[in-house]
Amino acid sequence: MDARRGRAARTPERARVETQHDRTWAQLLDHALSHFVEPALVQPTILYDYPVELSPFARLGKRRGSSSGSEYYVGGMELGNAFTEINDSEEQAARSRSRRPRAPAGNVEAEPGDPDYVEALSYGMPPTGGLGLGVDRLAMVLAGKDSIRDVILFPALRERQ
Repeated sequence: MDARRGRAARTPERARVETQHDRTWAQLLDHALSHFVEPALVQPTILYDYPVELSPFARLGKRRGSSSGSEYYVGGMELGNAFTEINDSEEQAARSRSRRPRAPAGNVEAEPGDPDYVEALSYGMPPTGGLGLGVDRLAMVLAGKDSIRDVILFPALRERQ
């Protein structure tokens, strides 16, 4: 909230969100989502129709430019995501080609693609999908904890010095 005006800040500048490292529209959108939308998702919420740029392995959605991916939130925190995978080799190859030119501009998400995976898709793959749930995050919500360290069962131990 913008305390001076009593309303939510509507631009990254007003909210003091630095965006100079966002090199693509998808990165800017993801950054804005994490700063402006996610913290307000207190009730269980499912976000869907994500732009295809944010879900490079998800099938195209029903709306133009969207993917079949979705993410679910509770208490201002993402608990997991789900999507139906691309099983069309030509579509996967096209997406890999479209991400490739962004790598020299510093986009770390612009992977060169996996030609072996695309070839395997060309032999045929049935429709597949997946659902990921952060059990540790769910435990945080159920236990009312703000830190994952409070609920993680086997924390990584550092060597004694």
